[in-house]
Order: sequence, then structure tokens, then C-alpha cells
Amino acid sequence: MNDSTKQADFVRLFSANQRRIQTFILTLLPDRDQAQDVMQNTSVVLWQKFDTFELGTDFTAWAFRIARLEVLSQIRRQGKGRLVFDESMCNDLADELTERDAVSDSRLRALEGCVKKLSAVDRDLLQRRYEEGATIKAVAEAVGRPLEGMYKAMRRIHHTLFECTQRKLSATDESVAI
Repeated sequence: MNDSTKQADFVRLFSANQRRIQTFILTLLPDRDQAQDVMQNTSVVLWQKFDTFELGTDFTAWAFRIARLEVLSQIRRQGKGRLVFDESMCNDLADELTERDAVSDSRLRALEGCVKKLSAVDRDLLQRRYEEGATIKAVAEAVGRPLEGMYKAMRRIHHTLFECTQRKLSATDESVAI
């Protein structure tokens, strides 16, 4: 992989996951200033070790492992002078966060698949409704529907997405269990 491709891959993956990594660090290390320092250190280490990352695998899980080590390093540097999580508790919490992140990813993938199955009209309504600053009233006016009809349509779309997502997640759970 040439340097410009490597850099582009890193920037794409890091940008897509930066907020999740920051949240992970802040959960393990609630002091914002220390968390910011750890985030900066983590970013540097991620770039330095990017050659060891295998494209196509889970970047977030890889970044979380590195962030966890950086948090533990910070805790060790801090010593006993302040009240902080001990390493064992930090590791337990990091494991829990990593597991929850994986569950959130599967839920998001299921939801994305279900949104794709909606009719074009329903996808358009959903997209209009969740644009920044949009209201149901504004969407109803834009598409020429009565407000009550718009509420019913959104309830139906939400119900359809919920049911579809639950089916997809149940099928995934069953296939894992088998």
C-alpha cells in the first residue's frame, strides 16, 4: 500500500470512528482534560500502528484496544494521588463498552437494511422528517398531506422499521446460537 492510499484509508476510518473513540475514552476516564490528552495520544498511536491494522476488519475494536491501553497508561501515570478507576475496573468497563458497541453496530446495520426495504415514498418521508430542523408539520406541508395523516404515516413507518429490525436481530441471534 502506498503512503497516500494508507493515509486516505486511515483518515477515512479515523474520521468515521473518532466520536466513538472519544466517547469510549471519556467513559473510562471522566476527567475531560485527561481524556483529551489520552485521545491525542491514542490518535498518534493509531497512526503509528496503522500498518498493523488489517483493512476489512473492525477498525473500532482495534482502536478501542489501543485506547484502552492508553487509558491504563494514564491511570498508571496518575498514581494514587487522585480517585480514579483501578486497572481491573477500567478493563471490565472497557470490555462492557466494546460489547455494547458491537450490539449497537448490529442494530444499526439491521435498521439500515430495513430502511432500504421501505418504499421510495416512505424513505422520502423518513428522510425529510429527520433532516436537521425538520418538523412533522413542515414535512406535511411540503408533501401536501394533512398533519394527522403525516403522524399516522410516521407511526406506521416507525412500526414497520421496529418489526423489521427485531426480525433481523432475532434471525442473527438464532444463526449465532446454532
